[in-house]
Amino acid sequence: MPSLPAGHRLVAMGTVTSSNDEAKRLAFDGAPDGTVVWAEAQSAGRGRRGRDWVSPPGNLYLSLLLRPGCDPKTAPQLGFAAALAVAEALEPWVAGDVPITLKWPNDVLLDGAKVGGILLESAMGASKAAIEWLVVGIGINLVSHPDGASYGATSVAASREGPPLDAGQMLSAVVERFAAWRARWVGEGFAPVRGAWLDRAHRLGREIELRGPEGPISGRFAGIDDDGALVLDRADGQRLSLSLGEVAASGG
Repeated sequence: MPSLPAGHRLVAMGTVTSSNDEAKRLAFDGAPDGTVVWAEAQSAGRGRRGRDWVSPPGNLYLSLLLRPGCDPKTAPQLGFAAALAVAEALEPWVAGDVPITLKWPNDVLLDGAKVGGILLESAMGASKAAIEWLVVGIGINLVSHPDGASYGATSVAASREGPPLDAGQMLSAVVERFAAWRARWVGEGFAPVRGAWLDRAHRLGREIELRGPEGPISGRFAGIDDDGALVLDRADGQRLSLSLGEVAASGG
């Protein structure tokens, strides 16, 4: 079984609808902070905006149940911490010349193609002033990836030689790195997380298209602000901070 940092408890399962569904069920039942749900496969895995997440055996599907007690505005910052954890956990297993980058807001890329994603789901406390629980769902394509995905997908196996990477081993590494980043977030705030995320940001300083609820917006990707919103410099001189949307698939 995978080893986990102190304060974490593993719930290992076979095929489930999604690890997030199971983590939310446990949250409603009173499971403690640090509960980690690990699914062998998912029959109804999902990503942001209700997209399907193809989830055959062999890849990693995990959800961390947190009770951070923070306000709703800062909770999404833990998604950036999770992306960093995935990137750092992958580094020892990927060829050194293959870049691992992070695409706003929640994708992990290998050489520009999606290898992992993060889905946050939460519930408010009775006072509405703080989060009662937060589920951080993480999926990583270890041995396989969907063909023909519109966003471009890959797997760890496609970028390295040797035997398939064990999902349990990767789970241990991801949870350990997330625990470290969460501790920094608690102690130092979002600044170190933001800085490390920007060091890996996909297409930082380059032209991008953000597809949001009001249609596509183009501009230069100038970074993320203190809340994690994407900062876009328009050609007309406007600087926008945008919290909703998705950066269009692009290379480079």
